[in-house]
Amino acid sequence: MDQVRVGASGLHLSAITLGCMSFGTPGAGLMKWSLGEEDSRAIIRVALEAGVTAFDTADMYSAGASEEITGRALRELANRDEIVVATKVYMPMHDGPHGRGLSRKHIMSAIDASLRRLGMDYVDLYQIHRFDTETPIEETMEALHDVVKAGKARYLGASSMWTWQFAQLQHAADLGGWTRFVTMQDHYNLLQREEEREMHPYCLDTGVGVIPWSPLARGRLTRPWGERTNREESDRLLTTGTYTQQQDADRLIVDAVGQIAAERGVSMAQVALAWVRRQPAITSPIVGATKLQHLTDAIAACDLVLTDEEAARLTAAYTPRLPEGF
Repeated sequence: MDQVRVGASGLHLSAITLGCMSFGTPGAGLMKWSLGEEDSRAIIRVALEAGVTAFDTADMYSAGASEEITGRALRELANRDEIVVATKVYMPMHDGPHGRGLSRKHIMSAIDASLRRLGMDYVDLYQIHRFDTETPIEETMEALHDVVKAGKARYLGASSMWTWQFAQLQHAADLGGWTRFVTMQDHYNLLQREEEREMHPYCLDTGVGVIPWSPLARGRLTRPWGERTNREESDRLLTTGTYTQQQDADRLIVDAVGQIAAERGVSMAQVALAWVRRQPAITSPIVGATKLQHLTDAIAACDLVLTDEEAARLTAAYTPRLPEGF
């Protein structure tokens, strides 16, 4: 599998990144569809065998269980120097004002807790899960810089926020002589393309790699319109109305994905992911998997090259909408 340079940095990621949100405690918390350790380990093993070197988790996934499962598997199955491990900070991990956010106090506690759960001395990419409106950005950026200087993280990344907020954070880093973000993990797929307006041009212009989450729109792009799965009954984003703004347009897009998949003799997931990968700002889409087929489809998508005519068919029905997911 190709290894792709992240923006203007020296970091490289595999052409797809394995998202580890689905690894945890089955039936518990917000992610009731989570896989247990044995099933999670099987997916990680297949990913490594296929050349996947990038693994993305977060402290809040299954209340830390995702980090624990991911860490144990990678310590036993992978060469630490050949993989990229990413995790995140911001979401609530315990009650009280210091149990969440991007304050110095929470960041310093959270990185140590993540490293304990992962069983590692450092993470390659430490990401802020969202923008913190309650903490001065200078406090956040200096604390993150200190995490890097302490050797607990190699690079910094950010996730889902307005472009002006991301620009503010990067500017604060420049003014303070602190470490800049090298990645933006944003919400981007055929049904949600609003990041093309400002965030992606900004990232291209400033040398930031984009590693989008939900490139398959929570599975909406992987099956015919109207089909539902058990996950949709408990997925926080789907139960709060994500992908309901422009359903007439979305149906036409999903239909186009299905038509091209049938013509090519491939799965809908491969078509939808191949479209994301061909976009100029994209470094490595983050793909979750609760079945081995999800992973093998993502791997196969790395070899699928869409024509310009196919790409035009996939985007013809897109209708502007508000950004979602943050």
